Amino acid sequence: MIAATADAAEPDSARQRELVRLVRQDCGSCHGMTLKGGLGLPLTAEALRDKPFDGLVATVVYGRPGTAMPPWKTMISENEAEWIVRQLMQGFPEEAR
Repeated sequence: MIAATADAAEPDSARQRELVRLVRQDCGSCHGMTLKGGLGLPLTAEALRDKPFDGLVATVVYGRPGTAMPPWKTMISENEAEWIVRQLMQGFPEEAR
């Protein structure tokens, strides 16, 4: 079960930079380099506003069978997926802080 935990430990700053790069490059290859859409749907804060947090995290971790959305569970942890989704819902950074 995936649960939203606001107090979950955030990835350290080096890992945050890696995750931002992963989203910008790997996710961006389908969702657009600016994350405004492409083959995949847009990943902007506006586009994700009404989407359930847990559902978005599950999509990142497990993918969407029968679609081009792959599972990322071998590359990132569930906690890291939660961090990515929180960042996307707030407006994804150009570079990690």
